[in-house]
Amino acid sequence: QVQLVESGGGLVQAGGSLRLSCAASGSGFSINYMGWYRQALGKQRELVATITSGGRSNYADSVKGRFTISRDNAKNTLYLQMNSLKPEDTAVYYCNAGVYNSYRLDDTWGQGTQVTVSS
Repeated sequence: QVQLVESGGGLVQAGGSLRLSCAASGSGFSINYMGWYRQALGKQRELVATITSGGRSNYADSVKGRFTISRDNAKNTLYLQMNSLKPEDTAVYYCNAGVYNSYRLDDTWGQGTQVTVSS
């Protein structure tokens, strides 16, 4: 059983910055893709950014130029640097990863961390 645990969320003023982390724990696994998703109150969960095992990244248009996704493969940790935050960034942010277990990839989710941006 592999678990993803997000941290770094909180309350920040508009224009501020925050860095989210997602740490994978367990044994006998490796990670392929990773990504961040978010779900605002009353809205569908949406993709924020993804990153491949080789470090290639992709961003939603709404965060492009403000957010940066990165990963430390040696530490099995994913990061999201969020700058120039806006009230519309307020959401629960979820970590996602494709976790390799023997003969398959399991699509795995963390519990989420709340980000609130005040105006």
